[in-house]
Amino acid sequence: QVQLVESGGGLVQAGGSLRLSCAASGNIFSINTMGWYRQAPGKQRELVATISNTGIANYAEFVKGRFTISRDRPKNTVYLQMNNLKPEDTGVYYCNRRQIENVYWGQGTQVTVSS
Repeated sequence: QVQLVESGGGLVQAGGSLRLSCAASGNIFSINTMGWYRQAPGKQRELVATISNTGIANYAEFVKGRFTISRDRPKNTVYLQMNNLKPEDTGVYYCNRRQIENVYWGQGTQVTVSS
């Protein structure tokens, strides 16, 4: 099993910044992909960004140029730096880890952007 613990959510005004963190522990394998998804009220969960264990990052179109995903491999931690936040970025942000055939999710952290 893998445990994912997120932190860093909160309330911010439009145009502001937040940094999310997600620390993985447990049965860790070196080959993996970590990422962030989000879910707004009444909407489906959607991909925000992912990063492979080799550092290859992918972003949803709606966050390109504003969000940056990174990871600290020795700490098994992934970060999401969110800049120029918009009210439509509001939602619960979930950390995700894929290794071998398994997928793990964190408990989610709330991000609220006020206009």
